Amino acid sequence: MDTITQLIKAEIKKQYKSVRQFSEKSGIPYSTLSNALSKGIGGTSYETVVKICNLLNLKQVYDTDITVFDNQCYEICTMLTALDERAVHTLKTILSVEFERCTSNQTSGSALGVHNDFRGGSV
Repeated sequence: MDTITQLIKAEIKKQYKSVRQFSEKSGIPYSTLSNALSKGIGGTSYETVVKICNLLNLKQVYDTDITVFDNQCYEICTMLTALDERAVHTLKTILSVEFERCTSNQTSGSALGVHNDFRGGSV
């Protein structure tokens, strides 16, 4: 099954608990949703797919990537758009450092040999 269909299924289950509940809240017929999710969303009308994605807060980032744009992402983006150039630069620098820390494959200590965790102790 394609990635988009899997993501939509997972979000329906997470946000609405069942396809039937999502159908009732969205106004999309259950048979349409059930068919789309069992055969793949690719055969569903564009308007229906857009409506499903909007209701689930799924936004297309690139042609092949779909992501969940939840309230936390929305709040961060809203705050970011209100910042001046200096603040954006500062946040981008911090984000780059934190991204590297979270995605690095290093399992041993830092360059100094010790990591401090957020509670103040050494790890």
